Amino acid sequence: MDDETAGGAPARDAAGAAVRDGLAVGLATAVYGVSFGALAVAAGLDVWQACFLSLVMFTGGSQFALVGVLASGGVAAGGSAIATAALLGVRNVVYGMRMKPVVDTGSRWRRILAAWITIDESTAVALAQSDQRGARVGFWVTGLVIFVGWNLTTLLGALIGDAIGDTRAWGLDAAAAAAFLGLLWPRLKRVQAGAVAVFAAVVATVATPALMPGLPVLVAGVVAVLVGWFDLFSRRRSA
Repeated sequence: MDDETAGGAPARDAAGAAVRDGLAVGLATAVYGVSFGALAVAAGLDVWQACFLSLVMFTGGSQFALVGVLASGGVAAGGSAIATAALLGVRNVVYGMRMKPVVDTGSRWRRILAAWITIDESTAVALAQSDQRGARVGFWVTGLVIFVGWNLTTLLGALIGDAIGDTRAWGLDAAAAAAFLGLLWPRLKRVQAGAVAVFAAVVATVATPALMPGLPVLVAGVVAVLVGWFDLFSRRRSA
């Protein structure tokens, strides 16, 4: 008897809690799609291009990075924009390896769908659950709610952005930075994580006037990887 059938009511309670967590996180995250849609239009994309990005890319951080670089550098920064988005998207590969034993993949189509909705939020909700069934339910509920909601709100944001014109007048140009800061802040509890963030921020700030749009983010990413790889500050603190 596995953990899905054993326990009866506790198992159902765990699944119910996972559904509630998934709905709460999914609905809250989907709202960001409005900002992305508006920013994408402001960066030069049309409504359907913005919607296509949300449909096939579906990783908020990479999408915001892509349109952010395009907005600052135009078509000439296309290569940097793609590289930046790809660098941020690598984390989803790590999530996929972590979630493989958790998610009930079943058929090939179900595996493809699971890969499509393996993002920050679905992984976080799944790993926050107390048992295997709760993790699986949390993953699917969160991922599917965000996927549907994100695409709908992207369309809404793109239409709004197309109608209002300059999104900077409404403060929507700061939405991407605010979203990234919101994701980053809870992870800065350890000295090592804070050191990585500070070094990357300093490098990006110094490099911005000298490099074309998009490249400072890539350089800062390399610095962050190097600082995190050697784990210098955690070692010194433990010593």
